[in-house]
Amino acid sequence: MDWWYRGRGTRHRSPWARGRVLASLAVLTAGLLAFHSAVPNAVGRLGSLLETFLPWLGLAVPLLLVAALWCRSALALVALLLPAAVWAHLFGGLLPAGDRGAHDIMAVQHNVSDENADPAGTATALIGAAPDFVALQELTPSALPVYEKALASDYPFQAVVGTVGLWSRYPLSDVGPLDIKPEGIREDWNRGVRSTARTPWGDIAVYVAHLPSVRIRASGFSTGWRDESALLLGEAIAAEKLDRMILLGDLNSTVDDRGLAPVTSRMDSAGRAFAFSWPAAFPVSRIDHVMARSAAVTRVRTLPATGSDHLPIAVGIRLER
Repeated sequence: MDWWYRGRGTRHRSPWARGRVLASLAVLTAGLLAFHSAVPNAVGRLGSLLETFLPWLGLAVPLLLVAALWCRSALALVALLLPAAVWAHLFGGLLPAGDRGAHDIMAVQHNVSDENADPAGTATALIGAAPDFVALQELTPSALPVYEKALASDYPFQAVVGTVGLWSRYPLSDVGPLDIKPEGIREDWNRGVRSTARTPWGDIAVYVAHLPSVRIRASGFSTGWRDESALLLGEAIAAEKLDRMILLGDLNSTVDDRGLAPVTSRMDSAGRAFAFSWPAAFPVSRIDHVMARSAAVTRVRTLPATGSDHLPIAVGIRLER
């Protein structure tokens, strides 16, 4: 009967004495949210893995809340205010549409998938958003002519290198490959293109990039090639001579992930705005991005699903005067 007395004693303890483990978990959750950059990447790239899904850490709050109410722990309930406040500070303001004002340019970014069975329908869906730029990744030799035909009337100017492409309402010049290939990847790997768009606001350098994929393995989060490619992309951005820039791409990373820091430190984006783009069936992360320099990203939103495993994103950009 010892267990009965121990359980009875626990139930009759003060609400401020119960739930110490729950309170500790609440404080830990708040610490991970607030100081995620302090989580080391040395073992299994755990820091990057946490940052990739950082908003979802907030789910710990309602789960701990239910547990705290069940065991009637005032201590745990008070402790839960800490992770709730940190999550609200980081992400709470993004629950409404993240519109930061009027825009001059609308851009659409979409990894169309090399297994997309309806490229014509995908192109039509993207045109419906009335963007000025359309950036596509995972273009295949068989699908490329379909996209070219479907987009030609609305976007007469294009820049395609390897498996990535840009379609534009404005004339494009200085089209060339963007070297973001990490060492060890085969020679025919081409996932970057740079061009100059001649717009009513002046020349704008427009980059389209598709960084290498990441994998979750038994050894941890594999991001080596992605991180190396992000570093090369960041160096290209730093060396770009035109002041105004727009970057569109599947960067296989979120803006919270330190692996993308060489890029995010040099560009304006919608920050931690939601609009999760992957996977299309149940989006949990936004790895598709439109970023700008000497300009401000005013809004990011997802578009309806196409035949891809990614959702398209549409972004408004306001140019600095």
